[in-house]
Amino acid sequence: MMDSHVLPLTAFAKQLRLQQVDLTERWMKAVFHDAEMTESDRLTYEQLADHIPNILDEICSVLENQDLDHAEGAIKRDARLHGKLRWKQGYRIDELVRELDLFRQMLTGAIVEFSEARPYFTRRHEERARYFIDEAVSFVTLTSIREVVTERDRKIDDYTGRLERANHELTLKQQLVGDLYESRMQITRSVVHDLRNFLNVFSMALQLISRAPSRIDTALALANRQAADMKTLVDQLVEYSVVLGDTSPLVPESFALRELFDELVVSCEPAIEGKGLRLQTSFDGALQMIVSNRLKLKQVALNLLTNATKYTRAGQVELSMTAVQDDRWCLRVSDTGVGIDASDRERVFKEFERAAADDIPGAGLGLAIVKELCRVLEGEIRFDSHEGKGTVFEISFPMHLAAGN
Repeated sequence: MMDSHVLPLTAFAKQLRLQQVDLTERWMKAVFHDAEMTESDRLTYEQLADHIPNILDEICSVLENQDLDHAEGAIKRDARLHGKLRWKQGYRIDELVRELDLFRQMLTGAIVEFSEARPYFTRRHEERARYFIDEAVSFVTLTSIREVVTERDRKIDDYTGRLERANHELTLKQQLVGDLYESRMQITRSVVHDLRNFLNVFSMALQLISRAPSRIDTALALANRQAADMKTLVDQLVEYSVVLGDTSPLVPESFALRELFDELVVSCEPAIEGKGLRLQTSFDGALQMIVSNRLKLKQVALNLLTNATKYTRAGQVELSMTAVQDDRWCLRVSDTGVGIDASDRERVFKEFERAAADDIPGAGLGLAIVKELCRVLEGEIRFDSHEGKGTVFEISFPMHLAAGN
């Protein structure tokens, strides 16, 4: 029989405390075996458990006091620590939400088990317990997501700082005080504008989660889409700053061009076919060993293939490598995409210039990176494009690149 001085929710909280270890292990097993969770497979039990036992103890306090405000400070502290750790461990936002939803399900199951064994724990008590658990877990989820977004903001600030330092060094080295200064300021304004737009959408998604928990899937899809676009922008900014800031002497190496060709096909084929496009490939058997910088050549080809895939809605993307006269070879990437208007051809290789509709995402740095790398690799660029019909890029490279460029 229940002690008449012990309230039903207090008795339930006491049972949760007694089963804390068992419940935590039950939750961890559910996470480990969940097909939607990928990052958790790399964690130890201690890393996965993190602050969940503390949060469980604080939820028990909420049930005992029937008041979330009583434990809000402690829950917020542990939820922030949980979000920060999951960010460092590589969790996506949807994975963070998923594992906390499994935590909620585990606690809901504990309510059912407790009520079935205790007649005094009525349906009204079950509803009250679910209410406080839902409120607490929702608060933990929202606070953890906010911490992840804060950590991303810090990372963006770090990348932006690196870019600004690289731009400053480039300005000093090239002694282009006037025009180059204005160019760098334009880049900074463009980056700040794009990042502000991304963060505004993130804020909208967080507000949607807070105000309408039933629309959490919509909010997460919005947040994840913006995170992917923001990551693309940051990655291209870092890639461009590295390309511009690389003053080390070029070290050519001898390698089989066919191996690089096959690697490019494997890398780009899933994205191309994923859009319903065809990938056409052609390799000239006369091409054998060449002397160049393999990684920079790969970077050029991948940027062209990525652009071709992005700007093509139907049809095909073509990749070919052929031998040409004067001891040179040619990389050719073509598509049946939107094409480039004649008035835009002069600016496609400039930073943050995009000769396409605004509904096609991109930072406008891909071809600027290609141009700079081709300068280092002694590549000669030729391209032809017709609006609405597609674009062809052909770059000829020397078979034997001299060292020290």
